[in-house]
Amino acid sequence: MPIPPSDATQRFSARVENYVRYRPGYPPQVIERLRQECGLQPDSIVADIASGTGLFTRLLLENGNRVFAVEPNLEMRQAGEQALSSFRGLISVNGTAEATTLAAQSLDIVTSAQAAHWFDRVRARVEFARILKPRGWCVLLWNERQTDTTPFLRDYERLLLQYSTDYEHVRHERTTETIGGFFAPSPHRERVFALTQQFDCLALEGRLLSSSYAPLLGHPNYEAMLSDLRRTFGRHQQNGIVEFIYNTRVFYGPLD
Repeated sequence: MPIPPSDATQRFSARVENYVRYRPGYPPQVIERLRQECGLQPDSIVADIASGTGLFTRLLLENGNRVFAVEPNLEMRQAGEQALSSFRGLISVNGTAEATTLAAQSLDIVTSAQAAHWFDRVRARVEFARILKPRGWCVLLWNERQTDTTPFLRDYERLLLQYSTDYEHVRHERTTETIGGFFAPSPHRERVFALTQQFDCLALEGRLLSSSYAPLLGHPNYEAMLSDLRRTFGRHQQNGIVEFIYNTRVFYGPLD
C-alpha cells in the first residue's frame, strides 16, 4: 500500500542529525557516468528532487552545475541549505516530486537520490517529463545495502526484520524490481557501483537511527533494538569496526 505523501515527507524530521552524520554519499563514478552518457556538463541545469540534506546535490554542485534542490521536509531542507551554503549554484526549493514548482522544459537533467520509493511514481513521472527540456535525462539512484554477503550484514538484516516499523514495505529492493515502469515506454539504462561504509559502535547506532523504519526513543522496540545492535556489533567487530557494503544502483533515461 503506498505511503501517504504527507507521511513520507515528514518521516525524517526527527532523524536529520543522524542522517547528516551517518548516511553514505555516492561514488564519484556516478557523476562520470552522467558526463559520458547523459551529457552532463558544468553548464547543465539540474534539479535534484527530494534532495534531503544534499548528499547527491553536493556532487552536482562540485561539478559546477546550477542545481535546484527540491525538498519538502523543512528540517532536511534547512540542513541541506546549511551544508551547501558555500556553493553559489544552489537554489533551494520547497516542493515535492509530484509538484516541484519548477518551470516547464527548464532542466537538462532531473535527478533523485535515495528517494524514488517514496514517490507517487505515476504523478512524479508526469512532473519530471514536464520540467525536462526535450531530450533531457532523468536519473534515479540509491544505495542498496547488501543483506547477506557477510555474517554481520546477515545479523543486521535480522535485527531490522525483528524490530523495525515497516522496513519490509519501504526497502529499496522493491523499487529496484519495478523501476522500469517509471521510464516506460522510454528505454532506460542501469549501472551498479560499489560503495562501503565503516562504523564504530556509536556510529552504527546513528546509522540505524537515521533510517525511517527504525523505532525512536519512546517506541516499545527502541531499547531492545539498541541492546541487540550493541551485541551484534560486539560479535562482528574487527578492531572496533564493522562495515556496510552497498550496491549503488543508477537508472537513467529520457522520459519522452
